[in-house]
Amino acid sequence: MKNKNILRAFVALLVSFSVLFYSSISLSAETFFKPFILAQTIQSTDLNKTISETKTKLSENGFEIVGEYTPYKDTHIVIISSPKLKEYASQSKNGIYGAIQRVTITIVENNTQIAFTNPTYMAHVYRFKTDLADITQSLKTSLGFEKEYGSDKGLTKTDLREYQYKMFMPDFTDRLELAEYPNQQEAIAKVNKALENNEGGVSKLYQVSLDGKEETIIGVKLVENIFSDCSSDKFIMGEIDFKKIKSTGHLPYEIIIQNGNVYALFAEFRIAISFPDLSMMGSNSFMSIMCAPGSIQKALTLGAGAEPDD
Repeated sequence: MKNKNILRAFVALLVSFSVLFYSSISLSAETFFKPFILAQTIQSTDLNKTISETKTKLSENGFEIVGEYTPYKDTHIVIISSPKLKEYASQSKNGIYGAIQRVTITIVENNTQIAFTNPTYMAHVYRFKTDLADITQSLKTSLGFEKEYGSDKGLTKTDLREYQYKMFMPDFTDRLELAEYPNQQEAIAKVNKALENNEGGVSKLYQVSLDGKEETIIGVKLVENIFSDCSSDKFIMGEIDFKKIKSTGHLPYEIIIQNGNVYALFAEFRIAISFPDLSMMGSNSFMSIMCAPGSIQKALTLGAGAEPDD
């Protein structure tokens, strides 16, 4: 009996070890994704030349340039789409977010960083039915590839599809409800009018709609407004985009119009997906922009043609 008990204990120990061993193999085999891809770093400070060359490469590889943005000195953002991106976006619920990608040209010291949002990372954030691997590869082919960046370790597919910065904070399914109109056409018209008037310091950069669906994405720039400068792109990036390789592709923010309803993502989610490693406290942390979520909500509400709650 004693020998049998020893044998059972040995078998149980062996099984436990096997489970731990294969679990560790499975965990190590998981793919980790980062929010941005550094395409190349060039020894030049000729921003205009690099912008022109980058746009040419994008156009030659089937991407449509839908907007551009220079939020501050030595920085330029090219917003792109394509028939394939819009097709994939149409296949997923709330897929309009993934109908665009952002390509950035940023001068840092005496070099220029060319980078872009990682389509596969964003596909998981926005819970796409596809991982946009072909779009990712197309951008790498067009612009180059050095490495993914924006997070030390990265996040898994599961992490991204269920992402929250902290427990009880907003996720992708949560919405800032900015305004409501009788139909899609009126909503688009009212939002565009407010943006033309620069209501809340918010103005339009691009607009993309999905065929066959009442879904439109409008990219906006945020500048200082009558409430504060806390919602401005320049303020936020000045506080949190402090690393050597710049996460310029966080910008610009977007407004979504869907079936006459105007909404946006909570700043606590929208900022965190671009800066997942950002600490809660200390210098260059979320605490340094703690005024931003409320200020952004007010600004975007005005930009949607509505009045913010007091």
